[in-house]
Amino acid sequence: MDTTDVLVVGAGPTGLTLACSLLAQGVGVRVVDRADGPATSSRANFLHARGSEVMDRLGALGDLPEDAISAMTITVHAAGVPVSVVRFGDTGLRTAAPALLLPQSRIERALRERLAELGGGVEWSTGLTGLDQDEDGVTASLDGDRTVRARWAVGCDGAHSTTRKLVGADFPGAPVKDTWLLADVHMDWDLAPTGSYGWLHRDGILGALPMREEAGSAHGSGDGLVWRLMAYAPGMDEHGRDDDAVLAELRRLLPLRSGKPDARVLDTVWTSVFRIHRRLVDDYRHGRVLLAGDAAHIHSPMGGQGMLTGIGDAENLGWKLALVLEGRARAALLDTYRGERRPLAEDVLRVTTANSRLQLGEGPVVRFVREHVMLRVINLPSVQRWATRAASQLGVSYRRGPLGARRRPLPSRVPQPGDRVPDLACLREDGSRTRLHAELGAHWVLLAAEHGPTTADTVRELLGDRVTTLAPTEEGLRDMLLIRPDAHLAWRGRPGDSPRAALEGALRDGRSR
Repeated sequence: MDTTDVLVVGAGPTGLTLACSLLAQGVGVRVVDRADGPATSSRANFLHARGSEVMDRLGALGDLPEDAISAMTITVHAAGVPVSVVRFGDTGLRTAAPALLLPQSRIERALRERLAELGGGVEWSTGLTGLDQDEDGVTASLDGDRTVRARWAVGCDGAHSTTRKLVGADFPGAPVKDTWLLADVHMDWDLAPTGSYGWLHRDGILGALPMREEAGSAHGSGDGLVWRLMAYAPGMDEHGRDDDAVLAELRRLLPLRSGKPDARVLDTVWTSVFRIHRRLVDDYRHGRVLLAGDAAHIHSPMGGQGMLTGIGDAENLGWKLALVLEGRARAALLDTYRGERRPLAEDVLRVTTANSRLQLGEGPVVRFVREHVMLRVINLPSVQRWATRAASQLGVSYRRGPLGARRRPLPSRVPQPGDRVPDLACLREDGSRTRLHAELGAHWVLLAAEHGPTTADTVRELLGDRVTTLAPTEEGLRDMLLIRPDAHLAWRGRPGDSPRAALEGALRDGRSR
């Protein structure tokens, strides 16, 4: 029987992020996926800044910023007339990683390339068929009568997760709205690919977003562009709708909702018909099996939060699993994964559901608010910056979680335990320059202008050798900051203070002290 430290089920963004994180920390990983090979369809198409930060910390960002389209605006139309321009990108928070407009397939390719650099790979055509666990690990049955023994297993296998079903986890929730059409198409129209477009219409909204076409695509149009069209289509059957049916419906809806009779949908690259669901598991951990990404939560695609939240799940879980597998932390540390990530998922579900209901509401009051109040407010620069910051998830804090300061986040130059630490220019011990986030991912960072004589020794005694000491290039930081691999603050103290009590509490009980 084959053995590994962690079996990752699912090779989407969540599973690949987790596998890269674990391998970078010296953990043995096997990644399996029931698909025959990598997905070629775009699916999600917007990665907010927090997701770019994670990929940067993993060494997987590469040339994605150069591949992405710089189209950080949405022009909203009502009655065929542009009434609002929403600009994304300025969060007001320091980060070296931009939001990226590009297909999910391209993001997955970058993660697979990084996985290969770390010595890993994906076993395609390998579905999970059974799970048995005991106190020491998990025995997984795979297609082809194969079995794998793993110390831990993580289900990153999407909304229809086999892992979730095998552990018997409930997935409560309900549909939010009726059927949607989604398609990547080639277009003939007069709109420039310098931004996205949306049309409010009494029969439902229509959106269009440009993307670069994947190199070597069999559907190439010559201009290197593909447009993502998204249309609310109430009453349309979710099942049995082929590409031709979707194409015909989009050709009917486009001139009606956009007011552009000459716009033509030339052909489709990929289509999907779906309903928006809102679902969330109660517990992210079932013995030695954990759930992440869409296997744990699904919601409206409004705001592009799905892929981003799954990638964040994976980064949060990766360093915790590594410490447990090294014997430096008890399994109680893994319970903080739920304690930190599930409240965020609840917020995402609540906001995306409210956004969907506002966008799609058919009553006169909702329509008035949407078309007369919301469109005025959203033109305000301060509101656009707030919306960008919220969607980016850069402001996410675990301060009120089990490892945090347990106080509501407040604006502060120096973060509190649980807060994200912004990217900073730093100096290594040899005097060379670096960035804080470039040193994270697989490492912890002890950041201070003056390091206490024994603090670094204490941290390495408890956390191992993957601890880097840095000094900020900016003046004003008097405290010592111990920063987790996911860029959140673990401990803050004065030079000479000891983090032992706080770290021992977290590693032993899953609680800060």
